[in-house]
Amino acid sequence: MGERISNSLRLARASWEVLRADRELVIFPIVSAIAAAILVALFAIPLWAVGFFDTIEESGSPGAASYVVLFLFYVVLYTIINFCNAALVGAALVRLRGGDPTAADGFRLAVRRLGPIVGYALIGATVGVVLQAIRERSGLLGNIIAGLIGMAWGLVTYLVVPVLVVEEIGPVESIKRSAALFRRTWGEQVIGNVGIGLVIGLVTFGAIMAGVVLVAIAAAIGGVVLAIIVSAPVVLTVAAIIAVGAAMKGIFTAALYRFAADDATSTFFPDDLIRNAFVPKS
Repeated sequence: MGERISNSLRLARASWEVLRADRELVIFPIVSAIAAAILVALFAIPLWAVGFFDTIEESGSPGAASYVVLFLFYVVLYTIINFCNAALVGAALVRLRGGDPTAADGFRLAVRRLGPIVGYALIGATVGVVLQAIRERSGLLGNIIAGLIGMAWGLVTYLVVPVLVVEEIGPVESIKRSAALFRRTWGEQVIGNVGIGLVIGLVTFGAIMAGVVLVAIAAAIGGVVLAIIVSAPVVLTVAAIIAVGAAMKGIFTAALYRFAADDATSTFFPDDLIRNAFVPKS
């Protein structure tokens, strides 16, 4: 177990080295987050203005209209997220193959596969609505069941995005292909993300704690106004760290796919590292 954790941290470092070589890869998570925030505003503000949320609260349970709205929201949200992830993974694959990608290269790859990306978003939205219905209608047991199904769905579809980018197949076939690759790499999907999540989590925690101290000092010295001024760069720093973590996870996904699909390594993920980490499952 200790060796696996050590390997996961080495994989996190390898992902970081790729990001250092192509810093523009962090653009994709930033674009995704900004677009998602705009989408939430575009959905939430009009619905709030017409009293949609008040109606749901008064009725005590969501009706058919609520699920339709949720489905449409999920479709657009998942399209945005998967599009940006496809651009990130596509550009990362170019770098891992020895190329020198730009952000435009990544977006071009995603645009080329926009149809399957939207198709996958439709499938994901359907799953998301079904899970939400289970949570809302089945109490605690429903929450547990939906959580387990959601976790399983996330694992078997972990490699859907690189499959969509690289292989000329549709969303349903991509899910099946991802599930097949999952049987070989399930442990590494978990342990690799744990390593990256651990590193980013610790850095984020440190930044937040340092920010809290700085804001407290600013409040003591200059009051609320100075505290607000100081908090702005703290928030931006934490957001930047989260974006870096998302980019590293996308890079790791690309490396995992290359090994699982093509048995390929790279200078960033050398043979000894990747073969020690990605042990085939029986």
